[in-house]
Amino acid sequence: MTDTTRLPEQLTAPAPGTVALVTGANSGIGLEVARQLVERGVTVWMGARDAEKGREAAARLGDGARSLRIDVTEPTSIEAAAEQVGDLDILVNNAGVNPGAEDITGTSLEQLRTAYETNVFGLVAVTQAFLPALRRSAHPRIVNVSSGTGSLVWNSGPNPQFDWERVKGGGLAYRSSKTAVNAVTLLTAQALGEGFKVNALAPGLRATNLVPGMSVGGDPAEAATGAVRLALLPDDGPTGALWSWDGTRAPW
Repeated sequence: MTDTTRLPEQLTAPAPGTVALVTGANSGIGLEVARQLVERGVTVWMGARDAEKGREAAARLGDGARSLRIDVTEPTSIEAAAEQVGDLDILVNNAGVNPGAEDITGTSLEQLRTAYETNVFGLVAVTQAFLPALRRSAHPRIVNVSSGTGSLVWNSGPNPQFDWERVKGGGLAYRSSKTAVNAVTLLTAQALGEGFKVNALAPGLRATNLVPGMSVGGDPAEAATGAVRLALLPDDGPTGALWSWDGTRAPW
């Protein structure tokens, strides 16, 4: 791949028998990532905290979708999930929470703990638990769903991604946790080397249940397309970068 600023438009066909795990897959972006991977012939474990919701989501997608009870904040849940899944080629760390939009003057330590427990610590714990399986894969891929609001460059001034004047300084817990996700992505890519492709996705504002009652935002399926691109990167594809949902390189 010669262009380091844009992902290839053409999706790589997954090898027969490719297996993926998507956390937080019972709704929103995670559900759409699972759907698109299943449509491409990937067997997808659909992770969900609520086992019943996970089963219902997997049933809607049909053959190729499997439900998996996993709470990324519970070590025993993660361990049990890793034993159940076995082989794995693609890990999409999608599970996330947004505990509030307050700035430094109104953010509680509990909100910070909640954001980091799921968005950062949970992501790291899941990645570590599934590394042995990913190391056995011929084409291991890790996709961390981050946020454009976690980009320090975009947070530093006006940008094309969000209304900086309106939100500057706000969302301390969520946005700083996504900045941490970006750092974890880069350092993970460096540690695992070129055999792995480890990237982060800035999905854009989407109409999901990340923020209760929020109805604004674009189609989650559009953001999922960006995650699927990263999940199916060719062996000469990029690693250790943040990408916008449309396939363009985003700044840290």
